Amino acid sequence: MGEDVDAGRLASALLASVSVLVRRVRQTRFEGELTMPERTALSRLDRAGPATSAELARQEQISPQSMGATLSALQRRGLVGRRTDPHDGRRVVLAVTEAGAQVLTDKHNARTELLAQALAAEFTQDELRQLAAASPLLDRLAQHL
Repeated sequence: MGEDVDAGRLASALLASVSVLVRRVRQTRFEGELTMPERTALSRLDRAGPATSAELARQEQISPQSMGATLSALQRRGLVGRRTDPHDGRRVVLAVTEAGAQVLTDKHNARTELLAQALAAEFTQDELRQLAAASPLLDRLAQHL
């Protein structure tokens, strides 16, 4: 067998590597790309479902005014729609439109393609197999945090 692995050192190395990977992918701009606050709000609405502007502001820990401006920009682009809350007719909730869902899908596909191109160009088949074997382990690690 091989030498024992120091979990602390491995944790530090993984955190550094994954952080750089995520940062580089997020920094890559694509045509028609949303601002970071727009991406965050749209993604949160997509994952968690309809919400009020105040709820989103609280979740993102930003001022209601900032969230309102972000949501207004998304609404002008047709990416978010407003409707009356079915549980409380006095409240307005915002939800991702079909166009907004398509923007998120396109963003995901573009980033996936970016990674696929880097993998194909810079890694050997053996290295790709190692990364493929590590992927489920990284998923499992994420589930335990």
